[in-house]
Amino acid sequence: MAREREEEREGPLEISVVGDLIDNQASHCEKLLEVEPGGECVLYFDSGGGSAYSGIALASLILLRSLRATGVVIGECSSAAIWPFATCSRRLVTPYSVLLFHPMKWQSEEHVLLAEAAEWARHFGELEGSMDRWLAELFGVSLDVIEPWIRPGRFVSGAEMVELGLAEMTSLKPLDVVCRPSRR
Repeated sequence: MAREREEEREGPLEISVVGDLIDNQASHCEKLLEVEPGGECVLYFDSGGGSAYSGIALASLILLRSLRATGVVIGECSSAAIWPFATCSRRLVTPYSVLLFHPMKWQSEEHVLLAEAAEWARHFGELEGSMDRWLAELFGVSLDVIEPWIRPGRFVSGAEMVELGLAEMTSLKPLDVVCRPSRR
């Protein structure tokens, strides 16, 4: 069934990454799995993020399946949503795109034992450091470039991303990657 739809479709599969990642993670993963390994897709981002683990999972799935993803920030791409955006082989922003970089945040259930909370804090500290380094690596820059954005937390415009070579600016006109001439 997925193959039949793929053959009917002109151009790459288009996937919207909208809203909280954890609320939509199953749908996002399912859609990414519809793309053949090594295949092409376009991800449209308008997400405030969500669970760091959801962002890690989506980014990992893109990389593990060698997807040739084009990421387009159509609104906001913040927090955990930045990781899957950073994995895209082509990253596009509009003049109105915004990305919020900030330190990882965590919360726990109300009834957590002290030992459990201490272990979670230890783990989270390690995770935060490794994820910051991975994000810099995905963008192909030194951690020194994005660290001032992460701490204390900063909104970064699409124009700033372009200025640093982390994305390309696109006007609000049809994208060449999805609006290719028919092959008839």
